[in-house]
Amino acid sequence: METVVVTRHPALVEYLREIGVKIEKVIDRATPEEVRGRHVYGVLPLHLAAEARLVTTVPLDVPAELRGQELTLEQVRQFAGAPRTYEVNWVW
Repeated sequence: METVVVTRHPALVEYLREIGVKIEKVIDRATPEEVRGRHVYGVLPLHLAAEARLVTTVPLDVPAELRGQELTLEQVRQFAGAPRTYEVNWVW
């Protein structure tokens, strides 16, 4: 299954590689076609998450004074929690 990372943050991409994630593609904005059937790392709106096969997030417990700033790799390491993987499905 192809792995896609959706983020605008280079340090997060570095961190994912560091923890062993094999990344095929990095994009900063997702379309349904780009995530459909893939394992996506990043934060997606539900309508896009439902297109992906799996969605993995890395929770970051960032202090208030650093929010909105670009984090370094060292800061991502410091604030990252364990990755969490979800399956999101459409229900009609």
